[in-house]
Amino acid sequence: MTLSVLVPSSLVREAEDKREATRKLGYVARAATIFRADRLVVFPDREGERRWGRKFVETVLRYAVTPPYLRKEVWGHRDELEYVGVLPPLLVSSTTGSESDDSGSLQQGIVTEVGPDGRVRVNCGMQHPISLYTPSDMMVKEGERVAIRISSREPVRARIVDEPVPGFDVSRMDLEEALGRADAGITIATSRFGESLTVPKLADLSPRIEREGATVVFGSPGRGLPDILGIDAEEVTVEPSDGPGFDLWLNTIPRQGSEVVRTEEAMFASLASLTLTE
Repeated sequence: MTLSVLVPSSLVREAEDKREATRKLGYVARAATIFRADRLVVFPDREGERRWGRKFVETVLRYAVTPPYLRKEVWGHRDELEYVGVLPPLLVSSTTGSESDDSGSLQQGIVTEVGPDGRVRVNCGMQHPISLYTPSDMMVKEGERVAIRISSREPVRARIVDEPVPGFDVSRMDLEEALGRADAGITIATSRFGESLTVPKLADLSPRIEREGATVVFGSPGRGLPDILGIDAEEVTVEPSDGPGFDLWLNTIPRQGSEVVRTEEAMFASLASLTLTE
């Protein structure tokens, strides 16, 4: 199962300052981590952007998912990262085996140099970058994230493995492209104008999501998906002829007590239900 979460570039349009915008993005990253999203996609909503748009949103989210031991080398100093000290730690769960056997712990590394004979240098949280062989069926390039199995730190015993890197991937993609991916699964638009998510509806939907995966799309504060897509609220149950279509339009908080549900709040509420298993 692949879980993709899509958020608009206007995600922090209501933030009063850069600090608040950064904190909000930290909660978005936390939600993606807690519910084991594989991919967090930022899609363009340029009409809805204000002071902090696509570049800021992408940069902060990419920084947030970068392990602390790699952040200095990968990011250095950038204006967008002025307040990253307020970001909550993601504490991404890695696949961990016994240190005494061949499995070891899985963590992220960054390729810093590609050498001859399939060898590369990788920064993976050791005191210095280490030299490793690339598996024969893998192609890597400088700056690429790779998964490293570390079975011993003294002496160092590690290898690059062809496995998903812990955490989620942050990317930029048009909405149509993201919905059309081969692994998109069930495509779900979240909106207060959608069909209410009920217990019977969830009982039917959960097994499908577990089998097929899902792409869940969110709007931004004061600018929901119908506004972003330029369609009337009455049209959310049908596929618009001039824009991307969804398998479902869902109101995942049918009894909301606030006039506005913030994007990060909608993510926690929606993904908590949609990732339930039997």
